Amino acid sequence: MGDNSAIEWTDATWNPVTGCTKISPGCKNCYAERLAVRLRAMGNQRYRNGFSVTLHHDLLDLPLKWSRPRRIFVNSMSDLFHEAVPDDFIYQVFEAMKRADWHVFQILTKRSHRLAALAAGLSWAPNIWQGVSVENARQISRIRDLQTVGAAVRFLSVEPLLGPIHHLPLDGVHWVIVGGESGPGRRAMEPAWAREIRDQCVRAGVPFFFKQWGGRTPKAAGRVLDLRTWDEMPTPLASATP
Repeated sequence: MGDNSAIEWTDATWNPVTGCTKISPGCKNCYAERLAVRLRAMGNQRYRNGFSVTLHHDLLDLPLKWSRPRRIFVNSMSDLFHEAVPDDFIYQVFEAMKRADWHVFQILTKRSHRLAALAAGLSWAPNIWQGVSVENARQISRIRDLQTVGAAVRFLSVEPLLGPIHHLPLDGVHWVIVGGESGPGRRAMEPAWAREIRDQCVRAGVPFFFKQWGGRTPKAAGRVLDLRTWDEMPTPLASATP
């Protein structure tokens, strides 16, 4: 539950919560759901409930045991702000992140309304980055919610990008990740959609990270956009680099 990560923009994953439910088009081919089913079939006790939301209280202090500073993706196998996760457990996760202040924690949610509702009561330490997933223009409201949150770094994961987003609200946004879908049933991303978002980020001076084109596997089609890779990161990262 604290594995090194193959995800290009993070170093490790930490899953004090596993399991989720689908709420928007980006969830259709959820990689975490496929992985959870496999892990349960392999007898992994963390996934004895399959992809049902499950709290792992014994993992709350796991990052405190990692001495080397890392970028840690929080709940790669869930959504911390899922309605089935009690407020008190979310507070405990935030307290653990605040205590492990030598790491950078990267949280992503699609449940931005709950994020915004709880944000004032959460401890936004400088090492906690908060993001929202936005797969098409119909999910722009998630960015509006994120813009109200007092995180040191607010970021967007525009993945899987399922349609054009002509006007991406970037005020108060510090980082944008874009990627296409991979795996069974993948939906293709048009190059023009990715370029348009890249160009908006360049104009706004927002770091842009192009994760992948997508395909049968995440690396199948590479991650070169217009003859180069885009690996820009928000500047606070420097303070957490070992």
